[in-house]
Amino acid sequence: MASPLERRGREKAELRTKMLDAARELFVSEGYDAVTMRKVAERIEYSPTAIYLHFADKDALIRDLCVHDFSAFAARFAEAASVADPIERLRRAGEVYVAFALGHPQQYRLMFMTPYPPVEPDAEQAVDPAQNSYLFLRTTIAQAIEQGRLRPEHSNAELVAQTVWAGMHGVVSLHIAKGCEGGWIQWTPIEQRIRAMVEMIFDALLAERPARRAAAAARKRGRG
Repeated sequence: MASPLERRGREKAELRTKMLDAARELFVSEGYDAVTMRKVAERIEYSPTAIYLHFADKDALIRDLCVHDFSAFAARFAEAASVADPIERLRRAGEVYVAFALGHPQQYRLMFMTPYPPVEPDAEQAVDPAQNSYLFLRTTIAQAIEQGRLRPEHSNAELVAQTVWAGMHGVVSLHIAKGCEGGWIQWTPIEQRIRAMVEMIFDALLAERPARRAAAAARKRGRG
């Protein structure tokens, strides 16, 4: 049986989670500027005083929420990090990214689709790819560049990382925002769109792919 101290600690953690979940929903639905600490308190039927016992102000609330969600997001890349080949690691990271976005749309909306004041990572997160998903992506691409795996014009790891991210974000955010079901556009299944985006990215980036080698060999035979 849990002690009174343990029960209080568990209840405090559960209340904090309720506050974060309510704040996330409100930030996404109403926008950061429109949300107040009182609105968060009303959402979970608590007094504003209870909120201030956990968070000094709205900035502290959004910071804790971002730390929580981005940490959970970065943790998903642990399996991909064990893949030695940077190209296969990049492919696996894309699968993880999509799975998180489609499986946790509210968190994804807040993290990447809702404007709010910049929240800087702490000193450890800023330099640790295991805790910083963008750094994980950039480091993987930098390694691929160093190994000569990308086409020579793609030598800027920062630019490539941001472009790859933008491509994947475009597919999943459009799906989350619009649902992509029905309407005047005959949407193909999201799995097909994701797969097509991944293949287009690799076709544009990689120095060699089997299809490209086969085409080059066919051209060479034609000139022979």
